[in-house]
Amino acid sequence: MVSERKLSGLQHAPGEWLFLGYVWSQRDGQLRRVTDPMFDAREPAWDAEGNYLFYLSDREFAPQISNIEFDFATNRSTGIFAIALRKDVKNPFPPESDEVTITKEGDKDKKDDKKEEKDKKEEKKDEKDKDQDKNKDLVIDFDGLGARVARVPVDAANYRSLSVKSGHLLYVSAPAFYYGRQGDIQAALKVFAFKDRKETTLAEDIQGYSLCRDGSKVLVHQGQAWNVYEATPTGASTKKTVPTTGLSVDRVPAEEWAQIFNEVWRRYRDFFYVPNMHGYDWEAVRNQYRPLLKDVADRTDLNYVISEMIAELTVQHAYIDGGDIPIPPRARVALPGTRFKLDPASNRYQISKIFGGENEEELYRSPLTEIGVDAKAGDYVLAINGAEVTGKEDVYKFLRNAADSPVELTLNAKPSLDGSRKVSYKPITDESNLIYLDWVNHNREKVSQMTNGRIGYIHVPDMGASGIREFIKWYFPQIRKEGMIVDVRANGGGNVSRMLIERMRRELLGMQYARNLEQGFTYPDQVFTGPMVAILNENSASDGDIFPAMFRQAGIGPLIGKRSWGGVVGITDHGQLIDGGHVNVPEFGFTNAKGEWIIEGHGVDPDIEVDNDPKSVIEGRDLQLERAVAEVLKRTKDKPAKLPEHAPAPVKLK
Repeated sequence: MVSERKLSGLQHAPGEWLFLGYVWSQRDGQLRRVTDPMFDAREPAWDAEGNYLFYLSDREFAPQISNIEFDFATNRSTGIFAIALRKDVKNPFPPESDEVTITKEGDKDKKDDKKEEKDKKEEKKDEKDKDQDKNKDLVIDFDGLGARVARVPVDAANYRSLSVKSGHLLYVSAPAFYYGRQGDIQAALKVFAFKDRKETTLAEDIQGYSLCRDGSKVLVHQGQAWNVYEATPTGASTKKTVPTTGLSVDRVPAEEWAQIFNEVWRRYRDFFYVPNMHGYDWEAVRNQYRPLLKDVADRTDLNYVISEMIAELTVQHAYIDGGDIPIPPRARVALPGTRFKLDPASNRYQISKIFGGENEEELYRSPLTEIGVDAKAGDYVLAINGAEVTGKEDVYKFLRNAADSPVELTLNAKPSLDGSRKVSYKPITDESNLIYLDWVNHNREKVSQMTNGRIGYIHVPDMGASGIREFIKWYFPQIRKEGMIVDVRANGGGNVSRMLIERMRRELLGMQYARNLEQGFTYPDQVFTGPMVAILNENSASDGDIFPAMFRQAGIGPLIGKRSWGGVVGITDHGQLIDGGHVNVPEFGFTNAKGEWIIEGHGVDPDIEVDNDPKSVIEGRDLQLERAVAEVLKRTKDKPAKLPEHAPAPVKLK
């Protein structure tokens, strides 16, 4: 596989090694900091001549500003820098003269010939010097090294994967990171030429690259293809695709399984969040489970054995999944965003419910509610794409493998073709988002009805892309409510809970008023001033465990519901296993402010325990939500959410 974070060139620097701003010298065994400790320095790359060390660093501090709140996010902040390794090394980018010299045509030709001859001699000399330099150890003058820095003359951007070859730099310019959507640009492989100080694009929409040892060619991963380019500013036209059709490999599955087993064991040994492995003899655990490999018959058996081994550590987030397990593709079903019921009298299907959706967002698009689609709850579905539909067969049979084109429904208010109508809709393939939105909207409406619109409600489904989207979408529009219920039941975790806590714990420090605006602005911006409560349950997990714990710790409000899942050791995937499978190692344990391990293996206990028992759920009640409403209303009496009255106009007449 092509590494996207390849520290290219390090092997060309005998005797020295750099990582995050430090150089270790083989000669004296010392580790020296060579870049400013206040700023990051990453992805080091040595030039072939041993004169410069190039690296990336975030040194652009003009941020992007949010459209919703007056807050910033850094973007396009990375520059490329060069350290001159010795005092006698020249500035790689000296000032350029803009003076113009006028010469006669004949003189110009002679000068051009002489210049060309001189350039050839210098090229030969450079090649000779390079050959000699290959046999020399790299020499670094550490005195004043950190101050001998030059910026490569390219605009700051989101750079990564820096490499150096003679006369050129190669690097990736990537889009900003978004949660839940693609970046605004494609990742592109760039080439910077030292001679004319120009940047050109070598390849676009890339996933990674690898520069060959002599720097002449570069292998680029683009989509599903691997392409070879000449590693020059004009190399874009030299693209050659590496043929992969017909490639085969001879393998012995049992040998792969043994390698995967040992690889997973080593990753836990090297990356588990505490070195004592929770007190277990990890070597003995491997020896206990390794004999079972002889009975493994397929990858699912292997996953079972590995799961049992890592489960010995008694830790959550110990996941093993995937691998070489053939799974046939599922049929794409052309879903309409509805529920059907069978009418026994007519043996015809009826539309029993159409999910409302929100057609402003593709995520929540409900096909039968779109403009021009004349469908209603109660309509009989008489035919789908011209095929008659009756209770003899499942209605969804007629929607299988029909998702990639419009679907035609024959509908009528009665179970006969007489007076029927045909409607066409653009299908979706997953109705889970519509079901989720329907549940959330029902909860919000219930809270509004119970409180005459005084109390707000938001549900945060996870602490990733979906969760931060729903928080932004629903928190800020309700920020002037008198109270707020924050529901994190069945929260699937992630890593953004700290962002949510930071916003919800803001305190009102002041106000700003304008003459022509009736309502003032809070300082800081977007401060919620009323009481809040949070609801959690047994399925609030991972960062969905951490959120309610920190919600309470920050003094935002009490917790209502049931004890959460109890898994807060964060994980990292260190790349695919040999057959494409994945293993996640718990690497980042969580403690309280005193440094004591918390939550893992137990969960977060609510302040007010309320169980949604089966009887209440069947009756359509949500006891946890009802108690949350009661608690937040009670707290509005002690903590009213009203902003201060507009200050009277000052009179400064003397």
